[in-house]
Amino acid sequence: MEDFVAQWGYWAVFLGSLIEGESVILPAGYFASQGVLDLSKVMIIAFFGTLIADQGLFLIGHVWGKRVLSFFPKLDPPAQKAFLFLKQYGIFYILTFRFIYGVRIISPLIIGTAGFPFGQFVFLNFVAAALWSVLSCGAGYVFGSFIMYHLSPLQRFFFLGGLGIACLCWLLWKAYLFYKKEFA
Repeated sequence: MEDFVAQWGYWAVFLGSLIEGESVILPAGYFASQGVLDLSKVMIIAFFGTLIADQGLFLIGHVWGKRVLSFFPKLDPPAQKAFLFLKQYGIFYILTFRFIYGVRIISPLIIGTAGFPFGQFVFLNFVAAALWSVLSCGAGYVFGSFIMYHLSPLQRFFFLGGLGIACLCWLLWKAYLFYKKEFA
């Protein structure tokens, strides 16, 4: 397992930070705490992945936002929530949307659609991506360090086994919800 993570982990971090974020970044931080991955590389890759994804979604929103939203009516509930958050909290929302469940992916699209200034978003996106990558990777690292030093090998085995089963169940649940939404 460690060889696989060492070989493909950085690619997983990049792709994961483009799409889902925490579900890949937290385990990458854990593997960094175990010496399988380098924490600074994980943070840098996560930073660039989320920066690229969010900047791309902002540009899509800026250019084609209303058309994209009308083409995908299922995006309306989270889009309305994101518009409301943007209106209420402004710059603070732009700095923190990565940490809010349910609006993380759609937020840059909405911010672009709302006509937020491009240059200002680039700067805020840079700051927020740095904050997110350091905090998320750091949380995984601290969690991994805690497990290593405070649990016996047998406790680690059962804890990580249970965590692995929980992650698998979560992934299956997400796949089920996606299938139900898309093909029902």
